Amino acid sequence: MDYVGFVGLGVMGRPMALNLARAGTPLLVWNRTPDRCEPLRAAGAEVAAEPAEVFARAGVVFLMLADEAATDAVLGRGTPDFTARVAGRTVVHMGTTAPEYSGGLQDAVRAAGGRYVEAPVSGSRVPAEQGQLVAMLAGDGEAVAAVRPLLAPLCRETFDCGAVPDALLMKLSVNLFLITLVTGLTEAFHFADRNGLDRRLFLDVLDAGPMASAVSRMKAPKLLARDFAVQAGASDVLKNNRLIAEAARKAGLASPLLDICHTLFGETVEQGHGGEDMVAVLHALESRTDGAGRPTL
Repeated sequence: MDYVGFVGLGVMGRPMALNLARAGTPLLVWNRTPDRCEPLRAAGAEVAAEPAEVFARAGVVFLMLADEAATDAVLGRGTPDFTARVAGRTVVHMGTTAPEYSGGLQDAVRAAGGRYVEAPVSGSRVPAEQGQLVAMLAGDGEAVAAVRPLLAPLCRETFDCGAVPDALLMKLSVNLFLITLVTGLTEAFHFADRNGLDRRLFLDVLDAGPMASAVSRMKAPKLLARDFAVQAGASDVLKNNRLIAEAARKAGLASPLLDICHTLFGETVEQGHGGEDMVAVLHALESRTDGAGRPTL
């Protein structure tokens, strides 16, 4: 049996892997926290004892990991294990990292005799659960073509972005819009709330107008209910914000809206809300209004 490997069963990774398993993909999974593997086992996936087992038994390995350090650790990068793990395998990097990191990883995987596909996705926990993510793909055409059908249970659409790291740059571009959009929605909600307006009426008016979107329809009810259960975590948004800002600086680009959001999400995390949904940026706005936060820039 030709297994597909999946490593990283966090907020996004677990529903993605579950959709693969439920679609009948012969799946072999591993996660640093073993308990997170149990729903996969129940769905028919096999659970590996360690990352090396995933690479030994799977021809294609999806990595949905938190950061560059976690990715390097799973791959054994910088150790003799790296070549043994990736040679003859297709490594599919789905996490959000610096574009230059992905370019360097592609070079290393190729040099070790493996193939590399960059495949970040757009969407949060709910689209991941529904198999409605959007994937951006980059890498060798043959490797991308082989990976694309495997993404069908996860994604409603896939886009070929060309060479690495253009898929990650595309993801960062999309996330810049998402971050500023949700921050703007949250600030507008805060403005209406503190001016004594009926908050539900504000959301009804917003929903009836041209600014309504899938994002506003998902996030606005959370603001109304002060429901901060995580879909896209504030700490992850801060990480994405940092990556986009660094890429903008390297390209000599201005990013004033992003920079304001960077500060606000930094305050949100500092106040202890990093594990909450990104609409928890409301806490930073409320703190500023109430005089407990930093002065408005």
